[in-house]
Amino acid sequence: MSGDHHHYFGDVVNMRDGQGNQGIVHHHAPAAPVTREQALRAVRELAEALRTELPEPDRQALDEELAALGGSGEGPPRRRILLAIAGIAASVGALGQPLLDSVRAALELLGT
Repeated sequence: MSGDHHHYFGDVVNMRDGQGNQGIVHHHAPAAPVTREQALRAVRELAEALRTELPEPDRQALDEELAALGGSGEGPPRRRILLAIAGIAASVGALGQPLLDSVRAALELLGT
């Protein structure tokens, strides 16, 4: 088998004998925490991207929710707005999944 080449993707570990082997220790830096503002910004950006794929009535509903989300705190609570946006995202199936995931993350950060 001389000349065979093996290509591996990911971690390759070879342990032969020894004592107290601990396995692989990965030293990855922890991800920076996401703030509420960043999570809401992500919701807005993904909603804008999805907007063009929606039928007109859903697009209008999404526009209304986004306007309320960007408000000064008056009007409906953010939780209710985010749930309405999640409903619109869910209505378009896999196409809306990134927005739906973003809304879930924002809801977690809002503590709801």
